[in-house]
Amino acid sequence: MSISNITVFMPSLFTLIGIPGLESVQCWIGIPFCVMYLIAMIGNALLLIIIKSEPSLHEPMYVFLGMLGVTDIALSTSIVPKMLTIFWFHTPEIYFDSCLLQMWLIHTFEGLESGFLLAMALDRYVAICYPLRHAAIFTPQLVTQVAAMVTLRAAILVTPTLVLIKCRLHFYYTKVISHCYCEHMAIVKLAAEDVRVNKIYGLFVAFTVAGLDLTCITLSYVQIFITVFRLPQKEARLKAFNTCIAHICVFLQFYLLAFFSFFAHRFGSYIPPYIHILFASIYLLVPPFLNPLVYGAKTKQIRIHVIKMFSF
Repeated sequence: MSISNITVFMPSLFTLIGIPGLESVQCWIGIPFCVMYLIAMIGNALLLIIIKSEPSLHEPMYVFLGMLGVTDIALSTSIVPKMLTIFWFHTPEIYFDSCLLQMWLIHTFEGLESGFLLAMALDRYVAICYPLRHAAIFTPQLVTQVAAMVTLRAAILVTPTLVLIKCRLHFYYTKVISHCYCEHMAIVKLAAEDVRVNKIYGLFVAFTVAGLDLTCITLSYVQIFITVFRLPQKEARLKAFNTCIAHICVFLQFYLLAFFSFFAHRFGSYIPPYIHILFASIYLLVPPFLNPLVYGAKTKQIRIHVIKMFSF
């Protein structure tokens, strides 16, 4: 039997089924997802307002934090509205091109998130290890250049995944995606053609972005810890650690969830699908939800301005 007789040629629509095995309770699962989304939007918006309105926060660390907040808002918005229409209004259809656009947006914003976490780690490294040179190194011009490089890197690396699907994969076994959003491997697995190039390039992007960034962040904090432990005064050590604790919490939860989702999708055939889809969704929703809460609680300058904002 020819491939065209058993497959679908260039489907105009895909169907996102949500969380496989939990369809009957998806309406309830949507409630905490919606709450996390609203808190992420409000929290990150407040963070941006505080950073923009307070001149004392116009430092590289907080500028990168503001960029992270914008990325979090965009990442959440590219996922949650469609997810909730599946859970609550039973409208799982999505146009093929819209699905590819959502995939591109999600993975691009993931790359931006990882890049800005790396930029923040490097900022902390210079601030603690070379405090007298920090202002001379992290100039406004450099911050702008870093932001542009992070954005271009994510967009350029992710774009070929979209092109490879659009141009190489024409036949699909089914139009049903066992997911609640359009993810690269979830789409590639539907194809009835040779997908080795797509898989290899997907792995290349993942390890180029997340692998490189995580390695650099880890090396930065190794140097930071060595420098901090050499400080003679306990108060100085505690002050240095306090400037890093929020960033450490944020990058740990981001990368731990990211690597679980990544490896489960490719090698976790023994993991029940609903567990994987839940974690994949949580991985994209929890960082935007937690980031403003962590930085608001752990960063003194931001905490003070939040209290001022709500004081009457």
